[in-house]
Amino acid sequence: MPTTLITTEEFKSKIFDYVNEKDWKSKSSLPILVDFYADWCAPCRMVAPILEELAEIYKDKVVIYKVNTESEPELAAVFGIQSIPSFLFIPVEKDPFIQPGAFPKNVFREIIDEHLLS
Repeated sequence: MPTTLITTEEFKSKIFDYVNEKDWKSKSSLPILVDFYADWCAPCRMVAPILEELAEIYKDKVVIYKVNTESEPELAAVFGIQSIPSFLFIPVEKDPFIQPGAFPKNVFREIIDEHLLS
């Protein structure tokens, strides 16, 4: 399952409707990783193939979405994205957290294994 581009409206319908909900509760039965990126961002482009690999490695276990901060500024603002790439990790039962920066594959795997799948 490759990474999937997601819009603000899709985020609200598939993951969390931050307009109408007060307490965080993911609508997904799987953990989610959201990549906030822009096409002009060199570190974002470096991380893209790693995320595609991770989408394959964790297929049916973790959903990986991409949010273009240029076309979805509202969603980036809701999560206070100040630098890209930034990653929103959404466990099924716990609160989400954000990690800015481009990571090597092993760091992504550690975060996914320890915080999304444990």
